[in-house]
Amino acid sequence: MPIAQPDGYLALPANGEGSPVLALHAWWGLNDTMRAFCDRLAEYGFVAFAPDLFHGKVADTVVGAEALMKEFDGEQTQTAVAGAAAYVSDRAGGSGIAVIGFSYGAYYALELSTADPERIRKVVIFYGTGPEEFDGSQAEYLGHFAENDEFEPLENVDALEAAIRRAGRPVEIHRYPGVGHWFFEPDRVDAYDPTAASLAWDRTLAFLKAGVLE
Repeated sequence: MPIAQPDGYLALPANGEGSPVLALHAWWGLNDTMRAFCDRLAEYGFVAFAPDLFHGKVADTVVGAEALMKEFDGEQTQTAVAGAAAYVSDRAGGSGIAVIGFSYGAYYALELSTADPERIRKVVIFYGTGPEEFDGSQAEYLGHFAENDEFEPLENVDALEAAIRRAGRPVEIHRYPGVGHWFFEPDRVDAYDPTAASLAWDRTLAFLKAGVLE
């Protein structure tokens, strides 16, 4: 039997079919920005699903987001991410999938690539790091990071890149000068940078379209 859709947001291309992408939201929760991102992927031919890791709760402030992260972080989130990955893959006929994670979601995207290596083929991360070991991964990686980031200093980014390379996996990390955390998210008006965001989108789209998810 097909796997039932978990709580979350599913965006489909006009024909209902496409390469599968799992999108993991930032610590704001599954907000309109994340839904719009999935819609944008669908417009370019991808089946995009964003699980609701915070069960309907969203935040607009850092204090509120920190509270949500503390409430839901950990094993229950890992389980939800694993279930969402299984759903997306099953919907695509058991094929490999891509996973995109933003900040909080980036950690779980990276972790998923080692926990479920048979399923995860491509990983895109926005301003978030994660595990230090990638042995067993079968994925290729693309990262987008800000030059001025109080949450993810560049030494963390360098360490992540080195860890992925030690595991022998392809990785391309882009560092965007003059921007800070959340530069890709238009609702973060104090951080959003349209030029950097546009470039990151173009690079992400090219990365997802290169090759075939098998």
